Amino acid sequence: MENRRTFIKKIAGASAAVALGGVATGLSASSYRRIVGANDRIRVGIIGFSDRFRSSLFPSFMEHAAKLNFEFTALSDLWNRRREEGRTFVKEKTGHDITLCRNNDELFEKDDIDAVIISSADFQHALILAAAAREKKHAYCEKPFAETMDDANAALKACNDSGIIVQIGSQRRSGANYHAAYNYLKSGKFGDIVMAEMCWNVNQPGRWRRPQLCTEIRETDTDWTRFQMNRPKTAWDPRKYLEYRLFWPYSSGIPGQWMCHQIDTVHWFTGLSYPRSVVANGGIYMWNDGRTNPDTLTAVFDYGALDDKSKGFQVVYSSRFSNAAGGTKELYYSNGGMLNLDTNEITADGGLDDRAAKEMNMQSNRLEKFKLPQMTVESGANTGGDPLTSAHIRNWMECVRNGNTATNCPVEAGYSHAIACAMANAAFRTGLRVTFDSAKKQILAGNKVFKY
Repeated sequence: MENRRTFIKKIAGASAAVALGGVATGLSASSYRRIVGANDRIRVGIIGFSDRFRSSLFPSFMEHAAKLNFEFTALSDLWNRRREEGRTFVKEKTGHDITLCRNNDELFEKDDIDAVIISSADFQHALILAAAAREKKHAYCEKPFAETMDDANAALKACNDSGIIVQIGSQRRSGANYHAAYNYLKSGKFGDIVMAEMCWNVNQPGRWRRPQLCTEIRETDTDWTRFQMNRPKTAWDPRKYLEYRLFWPYSSGIPGQWMCHQIDTVHWFTGLSYPRSVVANGGIYMWNDGRTNPDTLTAVFDYGALDDKSKGFQVVYSSRFSNAAGGTKELYYSNGGMLNLDTNEITADGGLDDRAAKEMNMQSNRLEKFKLPQMTVESGANTGGDPLTSAHIRNWMECVRNGNTATNCPVEAGYSHAIACAMANAAFRTGLRVTFDSAKKQILAGNKVFKY
């Protein structure tokens, strides 16, 4: 497979220093001039007063704001109700008022914004990030990075052209247990990964549903045209505004919301930028409520070098909304055992034992038990008090403070998880084996580019 440097050069056409997340020497001249002094207050705009922002991003930010001299100064949301709720919330929690903006154009026109936190609807992330980059605003951008390759390509180029400091909200990359797992794998002790199994299971008929709010929102109270951005224009639909995760092309659902977290660890741990191919199947088997995204999905990824198909490994990802058994799991296997990021242990489970080895005149292969730091990932909806999110937000804030582009989850990492998730979504929707064309920067289902 292409190494990281070659991949980024091919995809982004950016300098290696910027694309690989170098320190201040990798900044563009315009971005370098925006490095703040140690005593300067960094002013942050909120884009999207979402449940995720209120319950997790805001408290995580406030844990570090005083020490690092950050503050919220403005909020943009298309729905007037959310704008007012956001202002009240921030004032109650911080004691100071913020400026309200009807849309992001108004927010970016303000002179007192240095950076933004993007927690809008998922399909909007990449295009809003691209706009922030053009305005030279540093950005913490919630995942998924993008739901389509056109959006992902636009955001990657804009970020690399501008040199802003970006953190994509894949908070596992700031977890001590995940860093320990990464270091263990890189040490060679684990051996080659032969397979990974990942799942995210819940039993929640209300997941991503907002029935009460859907009866209360009015088209005149928001901006439906701006909300749709570059998606095909349709008549006003409160469900697509508030329950967008249930409807393609506003969201891929399971891939964009959950898979992006877990498949990102595969790229991080292995250095691979995207899978060689993906197949997927699933459907709406339980919650037939008008949604178009599946409530059950299984995707199978093939990873490895593009020029050597004799080596590689498989990732099996599954998710369901109808039974919570299994919960959230990330299991990596080698010939010698298993890495379990649920229990944070490395064990000899499944490793080559004496009996099986002797049959082929081989030596047994059994890993010694090893404990990772005990940090857990919350799988509940919009969970507050998440130590991973707190660490992730702090990492971004410190990088903005220091002018360091090497955040824990830079824009290239978001681009990579967007490729994998878009491939899974395309495989599900077409029923075909899907690949990524790095020259076209597009997903191919069969021989055709997959869009909507």
